[in-house]
This record gives sequence, structure tokens and C-alpha cells, in this order.
Amino acid sequence: MKPVILIPARMASTRLPNKPLADLNGEPMIVAVWRRAMEADLAPVWVATDTPDIAEAIRAVGGNAVMTKPEHPSGSDRIYEAITRIDPDRQYDILLNVQGDLPTVAPETIRAVFEPLKDAEVDIATPVAEIYTDQERNASSVVKMVGTPIAPGRFRALYFTRATAPWGEGPLYHHIGLYGWRRSALERFVTLAPSPLEQREKLEQLRALEHGMRIDAVEVAEVPLGVDTLADLEEARRRLSGK
Repeated sequence: MKPVILIPARMASTRLPNKPLADLNGEPMIVAVWRRAMEADLAPVWVATDTPDIAEAIRAVGGNAVMTKPEHPSGSDRIYEAITRIDPDRQYDILLNVQGDLPTVAPETIRAVFEPLKDAEVDIATPVAEIYTDQERNASSVVKMVGTPIAPGRFRALYFTRATAPWGEGPLYHHIGLYGWRRSALERFVTLAPSPLEQREKLEQLRALEHGMRIDAVEVAEVPLGVDTLADLEEARRRLSGK
């Protein structure tokens, strides 16, 4: 197995304009994400973008960036184009997709996503964290993973939903939007049309499940802060400054 870490980044955020280049304690946010991926010490790291300024920010700190088309509907499509550009000889067979708005993600979380893919039957791996508050349990913005435990801290994912699920006693799990892809699975995924449940829940991973792909989830100890608003950015600054 030979993994590579890919970070898709674009400027299209409406709630926080120019989000990838937002100042985060003296450096662009996309650079902070790149640093977390480098700290995982797992694989080469590339930022896939459609914006020259983002590529220049990464190259300025010695990182790798690849330009991709602007019209991709999702990060999965962007990293697919990226891998075909940077690795036409197919040396890399595992692709770890780290979202470009997670500047506080722990390197341990990135490494954890790699583990389920050591099982040849797993197509996609993703992290989850146990939910402890009613606010998270009931928020539609918090995606829940419904899965069958197959080992301590490991699940076979059956469904993802914005609803509060599953019903009854027991823990609920917050899905974190990082993905480990077997390259062959991503190649298949990008050829598939959006599926009915994907369109209804607005969750791309349901397309994979609806077409019979296996997604395994691994439990981690954090929910990294996703930066979508100015308030999120201020919180990220506070966390990364250690205050």
C-alpha cells in the first residue's frame, strides 16, 4: 500500500470569502491544514486547487500544489483529477482526502483513516467521534454514522444521515468529513450519477453505499473544527495559539 494525502481547496465559500487564504495567526488557513497533514508523517501531501494564489501559498512554504479545473462539483472529483495529474503511472493506490477547512485536525485523526484500508475488502475509510451533547445529537448540520461494530472502535457503515439516528439506547457517532479512498473505488465513484439518498440527504458518501461500496468507520478522539464563518476562524486562531 502506498498512500498520498490530497487536500482540495477552492475559493467558492460565500459565508467566509477567500476562506483558504484567511489569516490564521500569520499564515493562510490552507497552509495550517497542510501543516497538520505533514505532521501526520504518513505520506506525501498535495494541495489540489483551481486558484493560483492558493497554489502559490503552498509552494511558498515548500509544499506541493497541483492545479485542477474550477468546475468540479465536489472535493472527490477534484482529488480524482489531481491524482491523474500527479501520478499518471499509478504509484499511489490509497488516497487520503483531508478537507481544506480543518486547520485544527489532529495528525492522529489523519493516520487513523488509513488503518481500515489495510483490509482489502474496504473501499473507503472515514473517522467518527462519539456524540455527548443533545445539541450535536439533534443538529442537522452534524452528520451521524449508523454502523455495525466489527471491532473495538471500528464499524461497518450502513448509513449516514442528518437525522438523529439510530433510535434507542446507545451511543451516536458524529461523522467527520475526511476520507481514505482505495484508488480503484474513487475511479468508480466519479463515474456514478448522484444517487437518490445522496440527493435527499445532501451527503455524497451515500452514493458509494447505494452502489454497494464498503465504507468502514474508525472512532477517533476529536471532532476537528470546520471553519465556515468568521466566528469559526476566530475559534481556530484561539485553538492554534494555545489560548
